Amino acid sequence: MKSYSISQLARAFGLSRSTLLYYDRIGLLQAPERSAAGYRLYTEREYRRLERICMFRGLGLPLADIGQLLAGGDAPDATILEKRLRELGAQILALRSQQHLIIAMLKRVKKGGYAPVIDKQMWVKMLAAAGMDDDAMAKWHAEFERLAPEAHHDLMISLGIAEHEVRQIQQWARRMNGV
Repeated sequence: MKSYSISQLARAFGLSRSTLLYYDRIGLLQAPERSAAGYRLYTEREYRRLERICMFRGLGLPLADIGQLLAGGDAPDATILEKRLRELGAQILALRSQQHLIIAMLKRVKKGGYAPVIDKQMWVKMLAAAGMDDDAMAKWHAEFERLAPEAHHDLMISLGIAEHEVRQIQQWARRMNGV
């Protein structure tokens, strides 16, 4: 079975040795073996565990939550991921708000036009301008939800719609589809 030194494992994931030592200290990633000289040795199992740790860190999860997720094995606690999704939704809304403010400031400073940010109101205006009435928009939502529920969700989030409202729209669209 292949084994990795702490330096090899750190290099493989672009991490520092001190990061791996910290993970060891908090019990997140521990070396199961030691070399004859007393150096930590990691197996393929720890390599795969570190892959998951790095993936979860890439999602912006704190180490405490990552520990809980890893404790769940192959079926991690969905509530942690749902909480992070809500946090990201709130951050997106805050960034959209900042984006609108900056555009407004730039319009005043430059006295020129900037392309509007596509948000919920702009999206509805565009659909209406394309000739869609409320009934057609409802059918559009229902069909989008039927064909690609995740993409439907992501589009609504990108338009600045709050997560709770997105869930309501998706439930309503599913009812329209008889689901």
